Amino acid sequence: MSAIDTNRVHGGTRQAGFVSKLVAAISDWNDARVTRKSLNSLSDRELDDIGLVRGDIDRVAARR
Repeated sequence: MSAIDTNRVHGGTRQAGFVSKLVAAISDWNDARVTRKSLNSLSDRELDDIGLVRGDIDRVAARR
């Protein structure tokens, strides 16, 4: 029987850091895109119900 050690840290952590930052940036961009798309699909009345106006959408999507 053989075993696989999944807890071992392999070399190249610098590259893994870059890749994880890239993946995080793409994920953040996609989350903002989905939020912007969802909020833009609401009517002005629906936005008013949640306390927003159209001008707030980009700020909310960027989480500022």
